Amino acid sequence: MKNHERLANLALAALTLAPLVVKVDPNLNVILTACLTVYVGCYRSVKPTPPSETMSNEHAMRFPLVGSAMLLSLFLLFKFLSKDLVNAVLTCYFFVLGIAALAATLLPEIQGFLPKPWNDNVITLRFPYFKSLEFEFTKSQIVAAIPGTFFCAWYAKQKHWLANNILGLAFSIQGIEMLSLGSFKTGAILLAGLFVYDIFWVFFTPVMVSVAKSFDAPIKLLFPTSNSARPFSMLGLGDIVIPGIFVALALRFDASRGKDSQYFKSAFLGYTAGLVATIIVMNWFQAAQPALLYIVPGVIGFLAAHCLWNGEVKPLLAFDESKSKTEETDENSNKKAD
Repeated sequence: MKNHERLANLALAALTLAPLVVKVDPNLNVILTACLTVYVGCYRSVKPTPPSETMSNEHAMRFPLVGSAMLLSLFLLFKFLSKDLVNAVLTCYFFVLGIAALAATLLPEIQGFLPKPWNDNVITLRFPYFKSLEFEFTKSQIVAAIPGTFFCAWYAKQKHWLANNILGLAFSIQGIEMLSLGSFKTGAILLAGLFVYDIFWVFFTPVMVSVAKSFDAPIKLLFPTSNSARPFSMLGLGDIVIPGIFVALALRFDASRGKDSQYFKSAFLGYTAGLVATIIVMNWFQAAQPALLYIVPGVIGFLAAHCLWNGEVKPLLAFDESKSKTEETDENSNKKAD
C-alpha cells in the first residue's frame, strides 16, 4: 500500500473517531470525511488487472430508473408497513453485508501480519444438497471478518452513529474500489442521469428526504451537531460512491498511460468543490440539497476543462477498461497457445 494511501487511511480513522473526543464542526467533517473516502477508494481501485465487470451505456441509462423504482418502493414500504419491521429486516441484511464489506476493507492491512499460506490457500465450502452454492475464502479473510462481526453486532444492538459510519465508510470504499464505469462516456451518461434523478426526488417530492430519515441502516454517514433539534448532519453514500467511481476511473486512466495522476487531481478537485458548494447552499437556505446537483458539474466540469486545456479529449474518450480486459484475455490465450 502506498504511503500516501496509508496516511489517508489514518486520517480518515482519526476524523471518524474525533467527534467522540472533541467538538468537530459537522460541515468540515462532512467535506473531509467524504473526500478522504473517495481518495482511499480511488487508490485501492488501481490494480494490475482491469476490473472483471464494467458498466455498459445501457446499464448507465437504466440505472436512474432502477434507482427511482427502489426509492419509491422503500417509500411505500415505510408508508404502509411498520417502520420497525422494515428496519429490522434491513438490519439483518446489512449485518451480513457489513461483515463482508469490513472484512474486504481490512484485509490488505491484515494480510501483512499473517503467514503467507493463510493468504494464498483457498478453502472451498460446498453444500451437498445445494450443488450450485459454494463459497471460497482464505484464512486471512476469516481473520478479517472477526472485527467486522463485532462491529456489526454493536451496530445491530446500539445503532450508534459511529458504528453506522464505520460500516458506511466500508461500503463506500468497497464500492469505489470494485465498481467500474468502463469508459468516461458511460460515466458521463450515468452522472447526467443521476443528476436529474437527485434533483427530481429531492426538490419535487418528499420521497428522498422521507426515506433518508426513516431508513435506519448504514446507507448514510451521520455527523454529530450541537443542534438538539437536528442532532446529526447526513450525507448519503451515493453522494460518495457514484462520483467516486468516476474519479477513480480518471486515476486508472492516468495509471494506464504511466503518467502522474493529473486528471485524477482535476476530477478530485471538482468533487471537493461540488461538495463545498453543497454545504454552502444547504446552510444558506437551511434546507436539504441534492448533492449531485453540485458534485456532478464539478467533477465533469473540472475534468473536461483540464482535458481541453491539454488537448487530450480524444484519448480520454477512447479509454475503455472493458476493451483493455478483452485485449489482456486474448493476449494471455495467445501465450498459452504458444
